[in-house]
Formats: sequence, structure tokens, C-alpha cells
Amino acid sequence: MLGLAGPPDTLAAGRPGKVGLLELRYARVGDRTELVDRYQKSPLQIMRPLYIDPHRPDMPVTYLMSTGGGILQADRNRIDIGCGPGTSVHLTTQAATKVHRMEFDHATQQVNLTAGEGSYVEYLPDPLIPYRDARFYQHTLVTADPSATVLLGETISAGRLARDERHAYRMLFSDLEIQRPDGTLLAADTVRLEPHGPGGVTGPAVFAGHDLMASLYVLTPLAPAALVADTLHEALAATGLVFGVSVLPDDTGAWARVMGSDSPAVTRALRAVWDAVRRVLIGVPAPDLRKT
Repeated sequence: MLGLAGPPDTLAAGRPGKVGLLELRYARVGDRTELVDRYQKSPLQIMRPLYIDPHRPDMPVTYLMSTGGGILQADRNRIDIGCGPGTSVHLTTQAATKVHRMEFDHATQQVNLTAGEGSYVEYLPDPLIPYRDARFYQHTLVTADPSATVLLGETISAGRLARDERHAYRMLFSDLEIQRPDGTLLAADTVRLEPHGPGGVTGPAVFAGHDLMASLYVLTPLAPAALVADTLHEALAATGLVFGVSVLPDDTGAWARVMGSDSPAVTRALRAVWDAVRRVLIGVPAPDLRKT
């Protein structure tokens, strides 16, 4: 990936419009969580946080957006999210993240999410869709206090399925790390997708003939890891999709991975597990985010 950086044939990384920066800081103010600090640099921006969850009127819902049509070659995006002690926050995207065709260079996105003492944070972006010849690297770093709860979702599509475009991208790399404030690593998930590389991406242990790969990670002290894993399993068992569930190291939570070829079905499955886990951890259902 580094070998593709910085050719002269494209608008260089660092030029106006090529470096997106979003810094958000949440704090507990009175009886609710509020966004107390924000800095945004195009193409990244947010809508004003909305309090639309009838069961958790204290929890703001923040939609992350892009002023452009997606991620382009040489884009360098960074998103820093700080959730202070006692906060409750839901973050999502306005729509799917589209990674466009790249003739030169590549694009990157760094997401740094910090969950403070006693916080409850949900980061559930819409699917990532790599277009033909896309080259993209994403790194997500979650730093969570031992008393914090974090729900983190990720969905990767094989491409523009409606155009019958599957795995036409050049490369798609994604790294997830979950750690404690002292740097102790709790879990890591590394995805390396190179359709034209050795072994391809359509065989066993990768996409295995499916078009979408979705994951939900639940880091929490609010319920035993085995109970969280059982909750994920029960919610997914009725979907008819291929899935797997496991506890996280040291019983710090659980995670699930779902494979499917029908985008609405995978979306419904993720909502089902989100709703089920929410009911177990905080006793309320998932809200309607009204994206459709």
C-alpha cells in the first residue's frame, strides 16, 4: 500500500480537500450527554446531534457525513471521538461510505474512539463499498476504560452489487485494535483483501462466495461475556445467514461475524443483534434511525 503513495499524476495528499479531519468531544451535562467540542475540516462533517431515541432521551445520535461523493484517491481522513465519563453516545454515518476508483495513490481513514469511565458508546457506520480499482486502508483504534461499554460495527461489501461488480477493487485493508487506556491490547482484527493477490478473496475463510461481511464487537462489563455471546447467537440464529460468534479475550465481551449476499438481509441481521444486545445491557430496544 505504501508503494502507491504520492505520485505526481494526482492531486497530492495534503492539498485542500484531500485531508478530512473530524474531532468530536462529548461530556455529561446535567441529565444528558452533549457535544461540547467540535472541529471539522471538509470533506468530513456532522449534523447537529439529535435526541431521537424515545427510550434514551439523554443519548445524542450523531450522523457523520462527507461533503463529497465518497472517498477519492489521495484522501487522508481522520476521525477523533472522545466520550467522557458517564456519557452515552450513538454515532453512525448518513449513508454507505463509497471508495471510488483510483488510478494513482490510495486513500486512508483513521478512526480513534475513546470511551471514558462508565460511558456507553455505539459506533455503527453503514457499509463500506469499494469501487473498481479502489485502494483503501482503514485503521480503527478503540481505547476503552474498564468500566466503559463500546458497540462497534463494520460492514464490507464486495463492491457495487447492483452493477454486478464484485471484488473489482485493487486492495482493501482494515485494522481494528481495542485497548485499555494504559495501552494493554484487548483484541485485534486484521482484514487484508487483495482480489488479485495469492488465493484471492472468494474462497473459504474470506468471503466464501458471499457478497457482504459484517461484524459487531461488544466490549462491556455490564453482562458476562458468555451471556453477550449467547445473545448474539440467538439473535442471528433466526436470520438464515452464515455467522459465527465468540467471546473476546479475557471475557471482556463478545463479537459476531455475519456473511450474506443480500444487503437488506445483512442490515436486518445487524439491527437484530444491536437490538438484542441493547436490551440485555441497558434494558431498552434499538431506536429507529430513519435512514430510509
